[in-house]
Amino acid sequence: MGLSSSMKDDLENVKNLGTSLMVEMSKITSDFRIGFGSFVPYISTTPAKLLNPCTGDQNCTSPFSYKNVLKLTSDGQQFNTLVGQQQISGNLDSPEGGFDAIMQVAVCGEHIGWRNVTRLLVFSTDAGFRSAADGKLGGNVLPSDGKCYLENNMYTMSHYYDNPSIAHLVQKLSDNNIQIIFAVTEEFQPVYKELKNLIPNSAIGTLSANSSNVIDLIMDAYYSLPKEVILENSKLPEGVTITYQSHCKNGLIGEGDSGRKCSNILIGDEVSFKISIQAHKCPKQGQSETIKIKPLGFTEEVEIVLNFICECSCQADGEKMSPICHNGNGTFECGACRCYEGRVGRQCECSIYEVESDDPDANCRRDNGMDICSNNGDCVCGACECKKRENPEERYSGMFCECDNFNCDRSNNKLCGGHGRCECRVCICDKNYTGSACDCSLDTTTCLASNKQICNGRGNCECGICKCTDPKFQGPTCEICPTCPGVCPEHKECVQCRAFGTGEKKDTCEQECSYFNLIKVKDRDKLPQPGQTFPITHCKERDANDCWFYYTYAVNNNSEKEIHVVETPECPVVSSSWWFWT
Repeated sequence: MGLSSSMKDDLENVKNLGTSLMVEMSKITSDFRIGFGSFVPYISTTPAKLLNPCTGDQNCTSPFSYKNVLKLTSDGQQFNTLVGQQQISGNLDSPEGGFDAIMQVAVCGEHIGWRNVTRLLVFSTDAGFRSAADGKLGGNVLPSDGKCYLENNMYTMSHYYDNPSIAHLVQKLSDNNIQIIFAVTEEFQPVYKELKNLIPNSAIGTLSANSSNVIDLIMDAYYSLPKEVILENSKLPEGVTITYQSHCKNGLIGEGDSGRKCSNILIGDEVSFKISIQAHKCPKQGQSETIKIKPLGFTEEVEIVLNFICECSCQADGEKMSPICHNGNGTFECGACRCYEGRVGRQCECSIYEVESDDPDANCRRDNGMDICSNNGDCVCGACECKKRENPEERYSGMFCECDNFNCDRSNNKLCGGHGRCECRVCICDKNYTGSACDCSLDTTTCLASNKQICNGRGNCECGICKCTDPKFQGPTCEICPTCPGVCPEHKECVQCRAFGTGEKKDTCEQECSYFNLIKVKDRDKLPQPGQTFPITHCKERDANDCWFYYTYAVNNNSEKEIHVVETPECPVVSSSWWFWT
């Protein structure tokens, strides 16, 4: 509780809180303890104010940062007595340093008296708070280190360390399993609601002007706190394992680590846990062991006594030096071999010098909890012997039989696409193939265009298929261009300027039209004809004078562009007519 001068009337109402709150809490639990601490930071350092920080004739206690007034106790009357002796103190300005108090309460477990039960911290104030970096105003430049500094129940490092940050408080409250209830006046509700959103498992309530409703507020906030039921067990005997399965609200079932707990549990909710205990061997000493299981934060516990049955009545009929037990290395009794000294294994087939521990199976597991030999083999003398398959070409391998050569990816219903081999469930592809199933060919033959270029120079060959990079082109080899003007119109202007010195590009002909070889022929009969080794396109275009000129376009075997053009255009014959009028 903050004990600045503005909390004087609040303190009067809290003085009888102990017995009243214990009466209310006894309706929930028979095991309840209560303590009290206070804080009054940021005071004037003038000598007179250090003696009596309050104004006027009001008598106040000397200022302090945080004081642990009463360690947690089940004596409510002692709480009332000590709180009744408390006096308010002064405060220099409105924001208070309650974060220092919260930090010390969280980390000073022995001083506060926390037990391993539900831990609630009620933070009562009528002012805001200071956090990290605010302490620099008073010269405290070192960040809080989150350690306990209570001497004679007083925090001694308020002049040395800065206020803790919100994140630091969240961490320490969580580490110490403390749930906080903010009991603040209505004026500061918005501030502490934002703080509540940053601190998991916290609650907030509106404190009346004189704290007369503090008990109702605490009870309401307590009921609104989300709860967790988490099981923990004492140290397990050697060779014993325990597993948990939780049955939580709304039919939720948890396994593994999550099987230990149920979350968002409110008073009146019922949860159950299924606990399985397995013994893998008899204890070295004695035939009985004890395990204790309890919910974290509760005093109630279940004690389980394990009585190991290491010998059975059928042992009297055992066959000593049985041939079943590896040439007489053990006694066959109760359907199993009991090995003689120095031998281990299901059939006593191993010497203890061949294995590293009393458990010969320990070296046959890749990790704890994994199957012996990956469930693909048997552990013999601390080493895995892999199972055989009906198909002799299929086999398990690896130190733990974790590999095989038949569970790789398939393509076209073939292992590794028929273009590789399977090693430890991964395809090792042949030279010209890649991919998880070796179904991607590196051969580019299928990507060659008619001009012998890969994907017509306008794409990439991936797995034997062209992926066109120029969006205008499509088709198996990126040669089809539905929106392109065509080969003949594309080269028309350059043919005109180079063959006849005319056309729109005659002034830039040398710069723009030197990309092909030009060959002139006498007439159209001399133009190249289809049937050669590379495709030829015949073109007929008309110039500005209505003259037709003829040429062919081709890409030769050396990927060079060739254009044959008839050296003389065909122009229309112009006739003249004269008309006379008389």
